[in-house]
Amino acid sequence: MAQNFRQGEILRVAQAEGKVLVEDLANRFGVTLQTVRRDLTELCDAGQLTRVYGGAVLTSGVANIGYQERRGLHPEEKDRIGRLCAAAIPDGASLFLNIGTTTEAVARALLGHRSLMVVTNNLNAANILAQNAGCEVIVAGGVLRRSDGGLVGDMTMEVVRQFKVDVAVIGASAIDEAGDLLDYDVREVKVAQAILAQARKRFLVADRSKFTRVAPVRIASLAEVDQFFTDAAPPAKVRAACAAWGTEIVVAP
Repeated sequence: MAQNFRQGEILRVAQAEGKVLVEDLANRFGVTLQTVRRDLTELCDAGQLTRVYGGAVLTSGVANIGYQERRGLHPEEKDRIGRLCAAAIPDGASLFLNIGTTTEAVARALLGHRSLMVVTNNLNAANILAQNAGCEVIVAGGVLRRSDGGLVGDMTMEVVRQFKVDVAVIGASAIDEAGDLLDYDVREVKVAQAILAQARKRFLVADRSKFTRVAPVRIASLAEVDQFFTDAAPPAKVRAACAAWGTEIVVAP
């Protein structure tokens, strides 16, 4: 399919936000609703989007957006989430940090902590925490994913399983209405599952955009998380489920 300019922009918006709405796109491009619907139909026919009521969402299996672009999405919200999560981690704690730009925000917020031991498969987080002389950093070796500095694979899981830490801090690419945490790379997901299994407390850090995105691989349920740090109240169904599960939602001011 030869994409027109609008269709390329529609895909870019969908990758950033997880979904697009017909009326929003019509206003953005100054075209009719019928024109937008035609663009969405062509993108869906090409397998790049999936139609939903009122718009379209990314098709499961579409690759995650690039690391540099992810770093530029919602940076202030991620920093607020990072500071809020770091405030719940005491000096002297041991913890896991997994791959993700929001977990990197947590790493930045931990630079003032003392006597930490951090095990991470995130080279970016390791480099950030290397600036903290009061933090012992252990890198879980494995296959380097050059796109974002993540370490994945069986070797990474073997390292993770050698530890039992106080807190696991993980991110996710998407969260659905059932409260499932989702991601794109099955190798990364397996490491995240090992991290959750080896921690006494489990923290999730994710901004509001994750509720409008989709991804094909399930990490876990919010039922398996002790505290969920975010920047806005989740959808009502997710809030109700978390209340039933005893998962605390902590919203950054």
